[in-house]
Amino acid sequence: MQNHSTAGNSILDKAGIPSQLGWGYLGILIFMMGDGLEQGWLSPYLLEHGMSIQQSASLFTVYGVTIAISSWFSGVLAEGYGAKKTMAWGLLLYIAGTIGFVGYGMTDLNFPMMLFTYALRGFGYPLFAYSFLVWITYRSPQQKLGRAVGWFWFVFTGGLNVLGAYYSSWAIQELGYINTMWSSIFWVLVGGLFALVLNRDKFKASNTNAGAKAQELMKGLTIVKEEPKVLLGGLVRVINTTAQFAFPVFLPTYMAAHGFSTTEWLQIWGTIFTANIAFNLIFGFVGDQLGWRNSVMWFGGMGCAISTLLFYYAPQLMGSNFWAVMLAGVLWGALLAGYVPLSALVPSLVKKDKGAAMAILNLGAGLPVFLGPAIVGVFIGMVGAEGVVWILVGLYLLSAVLTKFITLPDNAKTAHLVKEEAAPLRQEEKELNPSVII
Repeated sequence: MQNHSTAGNSILDKAGIPSQLGWGYLGILIFMMGDGLEQGWLSPYLLEHGMSIQQSASLFTVYGVTIAISSWFSGVLAEGYGAKKTMAWGLLLYIAGTIGFVGYGMTDLNFPMMLFTYALRGFGYPLFAYSFLVWITYRSPQQKLGRAVGWFWFVFTGGLNVLGAYYSSWAIQELGYINTMWSSIFWVLVGGLFALVLNRDKFKASNTNAGAKAQELMKGLTIVKEEPKVLLGGLVRVINTTAQFAFPVFLPTYMAAHGFSTTEWLQIWGTIFTANIAFNLIFGFVGDQLGWRNSVMWFGGMGCAISTLLFYYAPQLMGSNFWAVMLAGVLWGALLAGYVPLSALVPSLVKKDKGAAMAILNLGAGLPVFLGPAIVGVFIGMVGAEGVVWILVGLYLLSAVLTKFITLPDNAKTAHLVKEEAAPLRQEEKELNPSVII
């Protein structure tokens, strides 16, 4: 496997983006915009056209399962077959799934076809986006890796949750629902052009024979035995976004009961993730300066635990004060980005097999898609919305405790950690020999 090249002096390098991967970052932004354009309206559209809530839920559950599986495979496939080839597979699976889903599923409301093709479509974006994340971990200087992955989550979330929503709000009015879905193919192709064609950087597979590639796939499982801290990182990654997928299931009803309209709730939710994408970038820099583990533990785990309670109890304390609830939600969204340095921390736990380490992390990113709603479905009948919130708070606190044990090997210390750990040693040396000038 090729190691990262020496950082240059370009604007991108100074910002924390490996300059040789600049086109790739732009490609991720545009691809994820195409992928996320139906998130805000597909379920209501299907219900309005005669599908049941159970069918809609089943559709998104199957989609979440394939996302989780694909997220796990993305890391080891990128390592064993090369990032570009794995990303190309993701692009092709996305296009094939979209053609089947729109052309043979949505138009005729053929539910079995919709299940199969939407599941197929779910394999697409993790292979495309998360394989590029593996690429980033190999190309970024250690001391700038936090910023590099911060930029990745900036373009990933910006495309999926922001640009996709803004584009579809225009497109469904001007093009119609079906044609909006067809247009997603155009956008993912543009993203593929930037990331796979204009991006000239080389990322070759670490193994070329079939046996070695099969062994590489197994490393996605055995890595947790060889380095248990990788498993801890995967568990923390699951907790990271579980609330993100749990909140939309019950918070809209809760907010409505406290006087908030659907439009106000959507404005709050949209603003939360507008703040989140900005702080994805900010916490990349913060992590490089204060420590990746410290950022995840204090800003991510502890910060999200506290801000989740503020977000939930704000309507009870402040009534239907829109801006108070908005501020509490934005605080939660900002601190959610405190987990961003986890994408730098986990692959740095191993000298090689970074793809296998990222496979566990990527699986952790995919599981919350259906784990969050599952927690709500299982517990809300027993403990109510308030109880579910406290369960999510408990998970955030657990993630902070787990992160405490994710310590880097000495050969993977970032510059600030080396400086911090050297200070006590210099002081000890000075005490033992006062004549030494430090």
